[in-house]
Amino acid sequence: ELKGGGTLTVPAVRIDRVVADEVEEPEPGQLIVDPGCAVGWADDELPPELPFREPIEAAARKADLHPWLVAAVVEVESAFNSRAVSRAGAAGLMQLMPAAAADHSVRNVFDPVENLRGGTQHLRLMLDRFDSLSLALAAYNAGASTVDLYQGIPPYKETRSYVRKVLDRFCPRD
Repeated sequence: ELKGGGTLTVPAVRIDRVVADEVEEPEPGQLIVDPGCAVGWADDELPPELPFREPIEAAARKADLHPWLVAAVVEVESAFNSRAVSRAGAAGLMQLMPAAAADHSVRNVFDPVENLRGGTQHLRLMLDRFDSLSLALAAYNAGASTVDLYQGIPPYKETRSYVRKVLDRFCPRD
């Protein structure tokens, strides 16, 4: 059954797998709004037990990003696993796609310091381009051209979930 009406019939031997619908229709009140948290560098130290605390703080400072924002992105992207690789080919702590890694001269995506440098540069670029934390996070996840195409956060479940998770960790609502 197609969402707009009609049906599509495909022989069972042609079906490799069934994937849940990627496009999300937001319900009223479900729209993601920028929470208004300051995203620039702040001298708010991360907990000493946080994995990769020092390189996160150093990369955040250099890219003029709040260290808690960078830590939130790393947690959501890789759960602090520097060897993480996604189905789409993103790798390392900040899950850099090969093109983003190349754009930011990251030679070894599994090197935490290099990955954090490239990831924070990329996030800073998205923030400067979109002037909105929510849109920058959506662009970091789905690509800047996708945010441009939809003129906002794309209606992808994964992207909307990603933006919500990072915002909830970095800038929780009361």
